[in-house]
Amino acid sequence: MRKLELPLAQLRDGESGVIISINMTPRHRQGLHGHQWGFQKRLEDMGLTPGTKVMVIKSAPFHGPVELQVRGSRLAIGRGMAERVLVRVEK
Repeated sequence: MRKLELPLAQLRDGESGVIISINMTPRHRQGLHGHQWGFQKRLEDMGLTPGTKVMVIKSAPFHGPVELQVRGSRLAIGRGMAERVLVRVEK
């Protein structure tokens, strides 16, 4: 089995993976934009933390939101957020 690392937004309907990290650009890591820490906290509050298994239920067309199953719950996040969550997928 080959392990791939992809942004969550690139998974297809029915695919699952384990969250590796939340990608923040270098300037955001330096703390220049306080709202980025709010972004990370929001994802954590929804249960999207490293080591958590997620499955894509439905990926809306035209860059719409991504519906996920996380820890037994369903939630939707925007495509931009999903692009910044790195997951390990087994193919």
